[in-house]
Amino acid sequence: MNLLKQYKNYIFDLYGTLVDINTNESKPYLWKKVSELYAYHGAIYTPAEFKKSYLRLCSAHTDALRAKSGAEYPENQLEYVFMDLFSEKGIEVSMETVREIGLAFRSISTKFLCLYDGVIDLLDSIHAADRKAYLLSNAQEMFTKHEMIALGIYDKFDGIVFSSDEGLCKPEERFFRTVVERYDLNISECIMIGNDANTDIRGANLIGMDSLYIHSDISPKITDLSGADIPSTYKIMNGDFSKVKQLVL
Repeated sequence: MNLLKQYKNYIFDLYGTLVDINTNESKPYLWKKVSELYAYHGAIYTPAEFKKSYLRLCSAHTDALRAKSGAEYPENQLEYVFMDLFSEKGIEVSMETVREIGLAFRSISTKFLCLYDGVIDLLDSIHAADRKAYLLSNAQEMFTKHEMIALGIYDKFDGIVFSSDEGLCKPEERFFRTVVERYDLNISECIMIGNDANTDIRGANLIGMDSLYIHSDISPKITDLSGADIPSTYKIMNGDFSKVKQLVL
């Protein structure tokens, strides 16, 4: 089936769909090194205290956003959590410093980061066919933008929407409508491509958008590996990203 005859706009999830990633925020080394970075600026935490305060502030920021926006699925900006960790110790720093520490936090916690085979070829092929590619990602702009630059795909999209910038995340219906309205898209000409049935596929269904589910190595577990329970328009159940191109070209 040649989906390019049907769709003009391809809206991609990032992690688990285009990018294979493994992060570990539970390892003690992470909290030790980041608390050391804070100490360099005069904010003294033990690693255990830093972790506890970080998790508390993440929860507080999310609760505040939910109360303010009424969103069922709010998303905070981690740079403000990192800033508050300085403020609680009476230390003033610039947002630039906070964002650099955020990048360090992400780098230390990341075990590996790479593109799935065929991602760049697919994005280039979509544009060669005079179609457009967009990104709709539950992600923190603070470090995701830099990861995309490092992987060579940041400039491959006609539009990018990060959850941290919007205060909303998938499957929030308003988050999906953001990409549609911001780039003046016709929903009937769009397809959502993602690896999470609850966030990517459910969210697309909420606004009547077709979807392609790809079951990757970091997709949430499903009970039926045939994909029969996943309400997507199309499915790739073996994680073979090259099959996405076979469907759309």
